[in-house]
Amino acid sequence: MSKLRVLILAESCNPDWPSLPVVGYKYARALAKIADVTLVTHVRNRENIEKAGELTQITRYIDTEWIAGPMYKLSTALRGGTEVAWSTNQIMSYPPYIAFERAVFTSFKKAFQDGEFDVIHRITPMSPALPSYLSGRTKLPFVIGPLNGNLDWPTAFSGEQKREREGLRKLRGLYRYLPYARSTYRKAACIMAAFQHTIDDIDPALSDRIVPVPEIGFDSKIFHSEGRKVPFAGKGQKHFLFAGRLVPYKVAEAAIRGFIGSETLKPHILHIVGDGPELERLEAIVAEAGAQDRVIFEGQKTQAEVADFMRRCDAFVFPSIRELGAGVVIEAMASGMVCIVTDYGAPGDLVANGRGVKVPLQPMDGLVEDLRAAMEGCITNPQEHAQLAQTAEHYATTYFDWDAKAAYTLGIYEAVLNKAPLGGFTDYV
Repeated sequence: MSKLRVLILAESCNPDWPSLPVVGYKYARALAKIADVTLVTHVRNRENIEKAGELTQITRYIDTEWIAGPMYKLSTALRGGTEVAWSTNQIMSYPPYIAFERAVFTSFKKAFQDGEFDVIHRITPMSPALPSYLSGRTKLPFVIGPLNGNLDWPTAFSGEQKREREGLRKLRGLYRYLPYARSTYRKAACIMAAFQHTIDDIDPALSDRIVPVPEIGFDSKIFHSEGRKVPFAGKGQKHFLFAGRLVPYKVAEAAIRGFIGSETLKPHILHIVGDGPELERLEAIVAEAGAQDRVIFEGQKTQAEVADFMRRCDAFVFPSIRELGAGVVIEAMASGMVCIVTDYGAPGDLVANGRGVKVPLQPMDGLVEDLRAAMEGCITNPQEHAQLAQTAEHYATTYFDWDAKAAYTLGIYEAVLNKAPLGGFTDYV
């Protein structure tokens, strides 16, 4: 049987750039193993894709730097860098992205007319607030997603929202009035949506086209539990880990304050892996408590180094209060860790059903207290928490390995082409 011919649109697709670009790359790479893929991405990704050498022969590049370059510079200036003000970045991304898809349509117009593809799949951008120019412009089924977005800022963390410079978040709903916004979803054959907070952002009239699929995945060659010990097994010092950018909404402060305020946790270690604008403030909190020997700032690490930390530590503490995807949580689960997260957005969904420990979203002091209790519970009930880690690892490796996700996506393509109902795709719920 011949492979399905899939045109993948992944404007952000880079093996060496974190977050969305590397997710786009790994998803496309996995799909290319089981389908006849043509990958279309921005020319800015050419150097790193060709250096990796895995997708060189199937990749076509679109050069819209005439608009993407100036808009990126303007966005960076308005944001004061690239660490905060994500909503500003999204607003500035609209004109360059529409230009990208227009260029794709022009470049592939003859191929579309000649029937060279079976399906078009837009993988990135993943924001539901960035419409598609191409959706409905050809006779081919158009699959979009996985999308992720529409998670409100918790009112209890308005201070963190201000430090993140997210004042423009209140304008988000205006995206529905942008050109192509309505046709994007109305004409799509399938809308892959990550979590309930994103599904709620899509017109309920299109529910028969929505398939729940988180955008995140993990590389099993890097993140795995091989060689690690059972979490919290035996006596002796235990190790807790926070890994992520040190920015306000990740609230590493809550994990740190919870840890240093506990007598039960005094013999143990909390490792902070990451860097960012909050570092100096967090170091001051630890120094004031005289806990420098128990809270270790490890700095920025490579993916492989983070994976090594995950195998050496017992529990992953991730109090982020506005996490859309939480790929790092899946990586921790795949590494055999106990995961302690805030029950809001993606992390709470991922550790549901006995896959980890959830603490309620609440103002900072309550969050600190509940995180402290959760970490102490790991010490006092080690067997129970080891079982949570085992359940989590099975879930992660079954559904979030990139090859597993690609196989699942292929089933979606086949259902779309056969005009079959999509209601049976519920494995990720």
